[in-house]
Amino acid sequence: MSLDRPGGEGTAVPGSAALSRPGLRGREAELERLRALVEAVRDGEGGAIALLLGEPGIGKTVLLQETVSIARAHGFVVSHGRAEELHELAPLASLASGLLRGDPPLLSSTDFADLAGHHDQRIWLVERLAQLIEERSAGTPVLIAVDDVQWADPLSRFALSVMPARLLSSPVLWVVTGRNDPELYGQGAPATTLPLRPLSDTALAELARDVLGEDVPEQVAELLDGAGGNPFLAAELLTGIAASDADAPEPPERLVLGVRDRLADLRPGTLHFLRIGSVLGRAFSLADAAALCGRPASGLSAEVDEAIAAALLHDEGERLLFRHDLLRQAVYADLAPSVRRALHREAASRLVATGRSSTDAVPHLLKSAEPGDQEAIGLLGTAATDVIAVMPDLAADLAVRALELVPPHAPMVFDVGERAIVALTRAGRYTQARDTGDTLLARQPPLDVFARLQSVLGDTLWHLDDVHELTRRSTAALAAVTDPVIRARLTARLAMARSRGRDLGAARETGERALAEAERAGDREARVLALWGLGEIALNAGDCAAAVEHHSALSVFDTAFLPEEAVARIHTDDFDTVRRLLRTAGDDPLRPAMLIWAQGTLNMGLGRLDDADADFVTAERLEADLHIPANLVNIRVNRGLLALLRGDREAAREHLDVVRATVAGRPNTGNHATHRYFEAVVADADGDHAAAAELVRSVQRDHHFLRWRLLRPHVVQAVRIALRGGERNLAEDLAAQAAEHATRNPSVPTAQGTAAHAAGLVNADHGLLERAVRILLTGPRPLPLAAASADLGRALLAAGDAAATPTLTRAHDIYAQAGADAEADRVQADLERATSRTGRRSGGLRPRPGQGWDALTASERKVARLIAVGHTNRSAAEVLVVSPHTVNTHLASIFRKLSVRSRVHLARIVLAEGDAGTATGG
Repeated sequence: MSLDRPGGEGTAVPGSAALSRPGLRGREAELERLRALVEAVRDGEGGAIALLLGEPGIGKTVLLQETVSIARAHGFVVSHGRAEELHELAPLASLASGLLRGDPPLLSSTDFADLAGHHDQRIWLVERLAQLIEERSAGTPVLIAVDDVQWADPLSRFALSVMPARLLSSPVLWVVTGRNDPELYGQGAPATTLPLRPLSDTALAELARDVLGEDVPEQVAELLDGAGGNPFLAAELLTGIAASDADAPEPPERLVLGVRDRLADLRPGTLHFLRIGSVLGRAFSLADAAALCGRPASGLSAEVDEAIAAALLHDEGERLLFRHDLLRQAVYADLAPSVRRALHREAASRLVATGRSSTDAVPHLLKSAEPGDQEAIGLLGTAATDVIAVMPDLAADLAVRALELVPPHAPMVFDVGERAIVALTRAGRYTQARDTGDTLLARQPPLDVFARLQSVLGDTLWHLDDVHELTRRSTAALAAVTDPVIRARLTARLAMARSRGRDLGAARETGERALAEAERAGDREARVLALWGLGEIALNAGDCAAAVEHHSALSVFDTAFLPEEAVARIHTDDFDTVRRLLRTAGDDPLRPAMLIWAQGTLNMGLGRLDDADADFVTAERLEADLHIPANLVNIRVNRGLLALLRGDREAAREHLDVVRATVAGRPNTGNHATHRYFEAVVADADGDHAAAAELVRSVQRDHHFLRWRLLRPHVVQAVRIALRGGERNLAEDLAAQAAEHATRNPSVPTAQGTAAHAAGLVNADHGLLERAVRILLTGPRPLPLAAASADLGRALLAAGDAAATPTLTRAHDIYAQAGADAEADRVQADLERATSRTGRRSGGLRPRPGQGWDALTASERKVARLIAVGHTNRSAAEVLVVSPHTVNTHLASIFRKLSVRSRVHLARIVLAEGDAGTATGG
């Protein structure tokens, strides 16, 4: 390597004298890209995220600090935090380390206390945090920087994967540093990824001159080659040379050996103190280190002073900090493995003894606990319980580790194993949960323990959709159980399993018995399971009133089940109550994806197709954020049916592809039935009527429990498919099913009108079609009314009845207002025949364009106007009485259609449109 100065290379960028600092040489290009991002966010170009990736010591932190300085100089409010290796169990600790600091801090302690009170509800917490940051950035750009994100706690990681996309329209710049694992960060938002490579020879030469001056000895080049282009190691070597006789022909041996030999110059007490500190983490309190050293903190001042003077530690005031993690690792690596383990174990005990939480002690236990360590087993279990709601994967890992520490024949193995099954199931690791349970059952536990394990495995098997095995195991356990609480839970699990069978009467009896047992035992979990099972059984049996009764009782008892009550009431046409329920949920943090699914189902019923589609997109996104796509099949089937109503077959096929891929890996009976029905609708739209009819028949034949649940809202469409496929017997069976459903639900207009409509189609009976229209006019659903009106209008047209025209006009207007363009065009063709305009067609409705202001839906225009006049997502949601999550979805669609990235740009477009509509108007 040559240290000659090349002309023009490696010189400082104009206006940035800080480039001469060690660590920034050779990073001019990266720094300019970061500077450009800062200026773009400042100038209203929207949010951005930058990822600085590379090995330890490569210069990520120095580059991040320089970016922070640039942002502050441009007027940003800055949150600068750092993740730490031994703090992975503290929820939101990595983000909080920056959010609560700064001048001024990005969040107040009051704001954060409110967040911490809801740390067990991830979606709510991240949405609320995003709202606070959005409000803070309304007048001032914000930089959120997180260093060493590879150590971030799971909740901070979750927030970093969701919030950049959520705040993309706000002036918020995210800069995170980490090792080479980019898929962890910034999911859903376009990111500028800056992988930091080893420094070039030219940059190393400039770095040498920065430290040593213009006259750099030739032998320095050989030493710098050993740094491998790592700026931190190079800077350490150069600092050592500068402090020694740099003109000597042979550099001192300690410069070659690096940090280890620097430690050899320290006094033994200081070296021991540093080793203790390296066990506690990169940042540690003097009190904790003193406790492990067995000395008072006041007696360590000489050791602290020597470590700081040797440039190994930095005093942050509240904590001591290794100047770089490489230094900590070098100290830590010099400890023998047995010594490390012993020190970690002692650290855990001392932390607990001083009143610290299990989350502080557990990271040390994970590095030190050995089989039979009862204190470790208990602390791991406590920590798993503490974090399961917000970090279920971590909780599962902790619970499994606790189980591994239990000796195989220790009596406590079953209690610890039960907690592991619960945690694994909560984390969605169902197969591992079942295997763990089966391993425990193979040890032939006492009968009551056997029953208890089968009870918790019931939840696992339900999520695995293994109803047969759930039935078998619950029945076997009920024969052995003596504990009334476990008996009630097992009976409720059996009722849930039987809800999927053919004998729904027997299922109902089992559910009622489970509820009675739960009330006698006074067990909350059993009561929830029993009510839920009874509600599912009632829906599957087509008894909508009973479903409302059970789900209403359930949601009063546990508000997490409010979406189930809403959906049950939608089936009874009680839309006013559903609106009230959804309004009362408001900012309710429980199960937001299911709440928005219920809102989408309501909007489908109301014929608000654009709003329904936005709701379903939002529900899918929320499930994807949590990596729990439990409702993905239903969401995509509904979006596919919406696409067909609009005439977009390509979109419908895309949704069908997602459904096919999803059901391929899941045996869920309901999913397969829903999928098969959607296949039938698509086949019918493609003209393959025989295949479509056979698919409908298979749903009726193979999925008996879904006869009422699946086909109830689609029975008229199914009758049409059967008739077009030449399957009259199937059409008659479907019409009879609709009639029986109407008998079971005499007060539901849609049930009564749909039954008359289906019968009218099968029998070609004008009178029944007229009756269907009359009944549906009294109900809240416009699309069934449009469908019945269209079929009646066609029948009247064929009979030469002049009443055909107003009837068809009503159908056309309803479809057009709903955005069901394909159906409106079909009725338009019939209208033209009715008015004898058999010449040139009008061409139907003009499809909505894909880009520009005219591409926006009515709801999107309302959101655009509100945002343009300064509303935040949350305040816009309050005005429109929708979820902030739905506003997020609308805003993402608006930005895509208008090709803008920021609220500033959106405001300009709204102003240019000069639209006279109010913010809440159409």
